[in-house]
Amino acid sequence: MLTLTSSFSVSAALVDLNDEEMAGVFFMREEEKLARDVYLIFADLYPIYSIFSNIASSEQQHMDSVKRIIDRYGLNDPVGDNLIGEFTDDSLQDLFSTLVTQGIQSIIEALKVGAAIEEIDILDIKDYLEITDERMINRIYNNLLDGSENHLRAFVNELSMQGVFYQPHYLDDETFNDIIDADSDSGRNVLIWDEFMDWVRGLFGWLNG
Repeated sequence: MLTLTSSFSVSAALVDLNDEEMAGVFFMREEEKLARDVYLIFADLYPIYSIFSNIASSEQQHMDSVKRIIDRYGLNDPVGDNLIGEFTDDSLQDLFSTLVTQGIQSIIEALKVGAAIEEIDILDIKDYLEITDERMINRIYNNLLDGSENHLRAFVNELSMQGVFYQPHYLDDETFNDIIDADSDSGRNVLIWDEFMDWVRGLFGWLNG
């Protein structure tokens, strides 16, 4: 299982999260950016394949969701003003270069990269879900997980239409097959009531601060 570790500093954040939880939030923020950036590059390179631009838009929403965690807990954003292909985490920087190099070879390789990214996302999200009991983080991570599973199904389906049978590289066969065989859904969308209650709690925290 591939689990990468964030190198972004957590020392300046004065929040209730522990260092492991904060590192997870920082890493997920940049990992969602990696997915978005790679798909944007492939969308420009293979414009007739709308799957990349569509999923890139979804990854932007995922980035925004993790940014809400960062803002809620008063953390420093590791993305900041970084451009496409720029990362604070060195492991993600290297992974980005490797994936883009593979994907520019052909549309088939680009689709395989997309599937691999979603496999990695699924594993990392599951790992970070194990280390936090914070309600807001759990809700958003579960939403990201559903999104990544939907994206994986989309890439595998597109490869199938291209005559390619995709074999998982990171997920075990049973987990992979369970995801592919499941019905696609829209993800566990963040509930309006939960969002409102988070806003209320944040407002009262600000008034009492």
